[in-house]
Amino acid sequence: MTNPEFPDTQDKQPTIPVSLTKVGVTGVKKLLKIKRENKRPIVLLPTFDAYVDLPSTQKGVHMSRNPEAIAEVLEEALEINETHLETICANLAKRLLEKHEYATRSETQAQGDYVINKLSPVTQKKTQETTQIIAKAVAYRDDDGNIQVKKMIGAEVIGMTVCPCAQESVEKDSKEKLLKFLDEETTQKVLEAVTFASHNQRGVGSILLEVSENQDVNVDDLIEIIQNSMSAQVCEILKRPDENSVVTSAHQNPVFVEDCVRNMIIGLVEKYPDLPDNSCVTIKQVNEESIHQHNAFAQKNASFKQLREEYNQGK
Repeated sequence: MTNPEFPDTQDKQPTIPVSLTKVGVTGVKKLLKIKRENKRPIVLLPTFDAYVDLPSTQKGVHMSRNPEAIAEVLEEALEINETHLETICANLAKRLLEKHEYATRSETQAQGDYVINKLSPVTQKKTQETTQIIAKAVAYRDDDGNIQVKKMIGAEVIGMTVCPCAQESVEKDSKEKLLKFLDEETTQKVLEAVTFASHNQRGVGSILLEVSENQDVNVDDLIEIIQNSMSAQVCEILKRPDENSVVTSAHQNPVFVEDCVRNMIIGLVEKYPDLPDNSCVTIKQVNEESIHQHNAFAQKNASFKQLREEYNQGK
């Protein structure tokens, strides 16, 4: 407890009485083991960021309280077998406001590699794929002094996309060449049997979903939705039959960057029909171009009410 006669430097009046939006620590790495029912435990090395706001009457935050709060909350998560990273962030956001009595708002984030075990599509070779999982939480004091929390869970996944526009152009050019020595009917049969070339992109899709404090979302579901939104999934180990399967499948399912975002929207609405209307989501897709120096980008920010309304209108 601070002695009022000898206040900490942080508690003194600042020379410039201006409030600050976020003050805290970034890049705190912690080893975390999350147990899951009927599945292997997840071992993560997430990086935590933890902030509080600072009033204009306070020179600085008590910075050591932030890494201290992170250590305490992670220790408690191990004891109770907490299974959701976003809940750990929510508990951390609340702990920060408890430790920083002068703050009215806190914000936390954790991000780390999440390894998925999978099999290659044809030869069934065991391989591992790395995705990014992201968890966030915001806590604030309401008018009655109670702490309210919003938490978010998300994932970032790499996949493969194929450009529909270039593929149509290749198909049209091929048809014109075939018609020089084949009749229309035979040409059409050839076109239906052949997979046409196009340029490929490495796609990076992400979803960040806001839920209430008492709701949980399985991050594996979000990863699957992102994977299915693109032309094909990528795989670290691919023998020749696997390569053929991935490339052929991708070219049979060409998608624009905009299509990927819309596919994720459909996946979310169908997977979570009971999420509250005011739950918010941010969906992003970046396609790293192979024939341009620039990349293609698309994003959707919306509440679940908006997503449902647009989805139902399109039926």
